[in-house]
Amino acid sequence: MCRCRAARPRCRPAPLSRPIPARPRTGLRAPIRRTSLTDLATLETPSLVFPRPALPCVPVRGEWAAYPVRRIFCVGRNYADHAKEMGVEVDREAPFYFTKSPLTLVHSGAHVPYPPGTQNYHYEMELVVAIGAEAHKVTVADAPKAVFGYAAGLDMTRRDLQLEARGKQRPWDFGKDFEQSAVIAPLTRAERFALADQPIRLTVNGAVKQDARLSDLIWSVPEIISHLSRYYHLGPGDLIYTGTPAGVGPVVAGDEILGAIEGLAPVELTVGAAE
Repeated sequence: MCRCRAARPRCRPAPLSRPIPARPRTGLRAPIRRTSLTDLATLETPSLVFPRPALPCVPVRGEWAAYPVRRIFCVGRNYADHAKEMGVEVDREAPFYFTKSPLTLVHSGAHVPYPPGTQNYHYEMELVVAIGAEAHKVTVADAPKAVFGYAAGLDMTRRDLQLEARGKQRPWDFGKDFEQSAVIAPLTRAERFALADQPIRLTVNGAVKQDARLSDLIWSVPEIISHLSRYYHLGPGDLIYTGTPAGVGPVVAGDEILGAIEGLAPVELTVGAAE
């Protein structure tokens, strides 16, 4: 798996032999200065207590380059037919989102063990948008300017845990944000992919399970970016999984998943035995 490593900060133990000057007793206190995380990164600090984790990256199709990932946003119920199969009403009041940790990211072609804690492990085929420029409160018309590229992706889901949480009006984290649950194919740069009415399909062991078109999205990619940018300062390193069409379903150990969007690299996943 491709990983980028951020540069390590210069960490040097503070000298212990240097005397500490006494504070003058003037009755006055020095003003308190707020210190940001950026400030802390420039200070001399003790060494890290464990190695800095590698930064997850996505390869760029046809290039010796990688896209480092800082955040993953996911749009919920963005295809009308999928909303219906999940037993909810379809509306266009506003999109809603959940997130996945960047550490859930796994590359296409991976063999992933059946995850713990679930008896209902589902695939969800999605178009993934990679942000490549700062975007805050952008208009729908300007939103495409912030796109770096696109990819085919899988939002793997512990459906039983998700539905249990939904029924109790609790967050979906256990159902959505778990190890190796965000599968992604190599990114295709935006200038090499004309987003339009491309088919989006998924097969399991060769049998077609999901078959729709990108034009079936309830909220278009520019609308999603514009709406999300009202609440976040989007920027390079942000991925947006844009929702899945109807046909989601369970997979078991040994199943082979293949997702395709015309014009993009396919996304593949093999489900292994539980650990």
